[in-house]
Amino acid sequence: MAYLYLAFSIVGELFGTSMLKASQGFSKPLPSIGVIVGFVFSFFFLSITLKTLPLNATYAIWSGVGSVATVIISVLIWKEKITLGSLAGIALIIIGVVVLNLFGPGHGESPADTVSGQVSRQ
Repeated sequence: MAYLYLAFSIVGELFGTSMLKASQGFSKPLPSIGVIVGFVFSFFFLSITLKTLPLNATYAIWSGVGSVATVIISVLIWKEKITLGSLAGIALIIIGVVVLNLFGPGHGESPADTVSGQVSRQ
């Protein structure tokens, strides 16, 4: 269920970011309200996700997927150009999220080694 909440959070972040562009510096009222609604929705579901998943992996996924999807949205909806540098950056973000999720803190420990999320120092 935590990953579903994380997905909701990412969708809210993408909506809020898109509305940020549409608000034109908060000069348009409806998109400006959309920014607030999108980010409140996003952070609400992100906070629920953090009850179950570790912060490092959650934030890596949230920011990584959000960054990549924002680039895609900017190209498809806002007709912005993408460069080779942008593609390289996206690839590095994806690699970073994968590495953090595979090898980040909390991996390779047995449940008996952890107490309340902390590694025991025996």
